[in-house]
Amino acid sequence: MYLWIKALHVISVISWMAVLFYLPRLFVYHAENRDKKEFVSVVKVMEYKLHKYIGIPAFWGTVLTGLAMIGMNPEIFKSGGWIHLKLTAALLLIGYYIHLAIIRRKMENDQCHRSGKFFRIYNEVPTILMIIIVIMAVVRPF
Repeated sequence: MYLWIKALHVISVISWMAVLFYLPRLFVYHAENRDKKEFVSVVKVMEYKLHKYIGIPAFWGTVLTGLAMIGMNPEIFKSGGWIHLKLTAALLLIGYYIHLAIIRRKMENDQCHRSGKFFRIYNEVPTILMIIIVIMAVVRPF
C-alpha cells in the first residue's frame, strides 16, 4: 500500500508544481497587460481555473499522501537531517502556494499592483525549493 501512496504523492507533486510554476507566469501577463481589459479578463479565468481545478486538488493530494507516508513510516525522522530539511522546504512551498492564492484573489479584484518583473523573480522561489526537496529525497546527503 505504501508504494501506491508514494506513486499518488509523486503524481500530485508533479501536478502541483505545474501550478506553482505557471500561476506566477500568468501573473506576469496579467500585470504587464492591465490596460488591455479583454486580455486581462481571459487571464483572470485562466488563473482561477488553474488554481481551483488543478492547484487545490494537487495541493491536497500532495499534503495528504505525504502525511500518509509519514504516518506509515514515522521512523523516517531517524534517517538523518535530510528529511527535516526536505519537510522544511515543503512547508515553505506550502506557504508560497497560500501566498499565490492570496495574490490571485487580489489580481481578480484588481487590487494587486506588483510589476511583471516582481512576478518573474518571485517565480524562481518554487524552483529553488523544488531543487532542495528533490536533492534531499533522492541523494539524502546528511
